[in-house]
Amino acid sequence: MDRSLRISVNLWIVFILCIPSVTVNLLAIVILTRGKCGLSTCTTCYLVAMATADLLVIITEVLLTRVRYYYFPRSFLDITHVCRINTFLRRASTDCSVWFTVAFSFDRCVAICCLKLSRKYCTGKTAAVVLSTTGTLLCLKNIPFYFTQEPVEVINNVPWGCTIKPNYFTNPIWIGYDWFDVVLIPFLPFALILLLNALTVKHIIVASHVRKRLRGQTKGENQSDPEMESRKKSVILLISISGSFILLWLVYVINFFYYSITASNFMGYHSAMYIFSQVGYMLVNLSCCTNTFIYGVTQSMFREQVKKALKYPITSIFHFMNK
Repeated sequence: MDRSLRISVNLWIVFILCIPSVTVNLLAIVILTRGKCGLSTCTTCYLVAMATADLLVIITEVLLTRVRYYYFPRSFLDITHVCRINTFLRRASTDCSVWFTVAFSFDRCVAICCLKLSRKYCTGKTAAVVLSTTGTLLCLKNIPFYFTQEPVEVINNVPWGCTIKPNYFTNPIWIGYDWFDVVLIPFLPFALILLLNALTVKHIIVASHVRKRLRGQTKGENQSDPEMESRKKSVILLISISGSFILLWLVYVINFFYYSITASNFMGYHSAMYIFSQVGYMLVNLSCCTNTFIYGVTQSMFREQVKKALKYPITSIFHFMNK
């Protein structure tokens, strides 16, 4: 009964996470790299990096870990060394997904609030340096996770399976590292995204009031202002990103605090807390298909490129049939 329940849960994960996430992120990468969305080189670099990191999370966390465990047991991916590498990759890709979002929020904050600095900072070259440096540091930070795993069993001198070493939960160094990992993901990104977006929204509101006065508008007038409409869209975009990130990570954070404070043990697959923890992991993975969607779909030219991409197979078939 437990196994059937777990298989059902993973089947939902496949449909809810894999199919839309892989499709959205692959489509976003292809469309953005073509450079026909009217976005700057800097913005395109961040969006492509975010989509790539999100795609890697879905592949390593959902496909190679959860789906593989239930549907393809005893494959070469169960060899301990391969399993350790996958643990490192899914940790690193999740961190990159989060911190690339922070880096992009900082870039947009600089572009809107610091016009002089934006001329030097908001460039494609700077974006490439920031993304490569951030990615490298996060990969180095996650190397210790490779050594937290030990084999479940040894068959014909080949270690199989991965399980967390017992001293990971008792050794003060590992406990400190675990808290450092949680502070880095997601507490610090929470704070930074909220701060950066608050500064950006405040600047947009103040600039909008100044612009109204300069245009001589009064409360009774309904003059259209394209610049103000663009700023309103920016505020909505920033609030959507912040709210989406915080809400989708909130269950994971609550679950971490609960187990850290109460030191609760695993109670079985039917336990309410186990289900709660799995929902938290699912929502964290779900966040990997929202950022690119929110950033990209709000751009009208991006939507046009998506429509063209979706229509292309049909138009190609009709064109081929008419020949």
